Amino acid sequence: MTPGHYSNYINGQWMPPSRGRYFEHHNPARYAEVTGYYPASEEVDAVTAIEAAAAAYPGWKGTNLVRRSELLRHALQLMTERSREIAEILTTENGKTLSESRAEIAAAAREMDYQITQGMSAIGKTVPLERSGAIGYSVREPLGVVSVISPWNFPFNVPGRKCVPALVAGNTCIFKPASLTPRTGIEFVRLFHDAGLPPGVLNLVTGSGRAVGTPFITDPRIRAISFTGSTEVGLQIQRTAAPHLVRTQLELGGKNPAIVLEDADLDAAAKAIVTAAFSCAGQWCTSTSRAIVLDGVYDSFLEMITKRASKIVVGNGMESRTGMGPVCGKEQYANILAAIEAGKQGGAHLVVGGEPIDGSEGYYIQPTIFSEVNPRSDLAQMEIFGPVLSVIRVRDFEEALRVANDVRYGLCSSIFTRNLERACRFLQQTDVGLTHVNLMTALKEPQLSFGGRKASGFGIPEAGETGVEFFTQHKVIYINYGGES
Repeated sequence: MTPGHYSNYINGQWMPPSRGRYFEHHNPARYAEVTGYYPASEEVDAVTAIEAAAAAYPGWKGTNLVRRSELLRHALQLMTERSREIAEILTTENGKTLSESRAEIAAAAREMDYQITQGMSAIGKTVPLERSGAIGYSVREPLGVVSVISPWNFPFNVPGRKCVPALVAGNTCIFKPASLTPRTGIEFVRLFHDAGLPPGVLNLVTGSGRAVGTPFITDPRIRAISFTGSTEVGLQIQRTAAPHLVRTQLELGGKNPAIVLEDADLDAAAKAIVTAAFSCAGQWCTSTSRAIVLDGVYDSFLEMITKRASKIVVGNGMESRTGMGPVCGKEQYANILAAIEAGKQGGAHLVVGGEPIDGSEGYYIQPTIFSEVNPRSDLAQMEIFGPVLSVIRVRDFEEALRVANDVRYGLCSSIFTRNLERACRFLQQTDVGLTHVNLMTALKEPQLSFGGRKASGFGIPEAGETGVEFFTQHKVIYINYGGES
């Protein structure tokens, strides 16, 4: 099949890039295969999208909340109907297994359903006043035009987690999908177009962050920025937006630990840690990248996770036998292999993996485990964002806590233990935004917020009750209906 040319979506129309330039996308499972051509947009395209969103804002803000919710629920219905087709597109672009893509779309549907319901209820509150003959209440109002910049590792779920609460609250959106997964972003927007969303309410522009990202951050009509990606880019966005008092929501990197104590159910811990380390080729922001294991069970636990990792079938995500697909793109592939090589040279012991898959047509890397990792080494400190697990030996619970917290990141963590006292101490002292007991680091549900600490996040967290909160501002109202003026 000849790969097609795709378009930006601006003011309710599918539009070619202003200068007619396109970039090609390659299947990470077969890198010689071009899957499509996408607008290599310029700054002018982003500005056109912002103008459309600004023009549509008064009408969308004034649309009855019930009507806004009905339109979004129509898009949710279409999402469910098209889930199989979208999952195949997602796997072709990202490389994750088809089962992982289906799970992502199902999660997106649950998130969307929750945020629509939340938007219907998070509209303010009435409170009693000391003053007689008067009432006081608060309302939540939209901000205006908001920009959404989404990642390639969850190219369908994350846009939904950001755009849906923004839209239900009455904002209009400009959306830039990652260049590694542009078609998934287009199919996401197509749901809303086909559901009848008014022109200009949701707009999509593809292209490099360098070419189109500046207006998404600096245009004075932008009132909020929701970004998921690297810490370095997030810091740049924050520095640029701060002088304009633009609200930012940054979901950034992680170096997530899982502590295994001597009284843990080792089999359950091994299953959870291997799943969280190697699902999506280790490219979840919530992936487990450090297993911190007490000395008394270190050797037996290392043997258990090594056996599990060795059994993972690496291959094309479209094949049912595949347990782990390729990593998402040439640059990611090179960076992961460089980090693995540095780990080999840095004194850690390579237990399993550590190499690309010989003779493959895609960006395949073996599931990799290092043991005897120095907790201060780059292997234990730097985000690799790939199928690499560092196993760190510690003497006791106190050392495990120190090692877990002694990184610049603070996204998520887990502990595996049967000891309630130690579990509660861990929950109090782990310096992250999302934590677990006897569960993998990656577990999250839509009814609870999601966000990190330290270099892992900034601003009001997304999802849960804070999903709509980020995209709204408070107004407090007092009415004197018969008392003293």
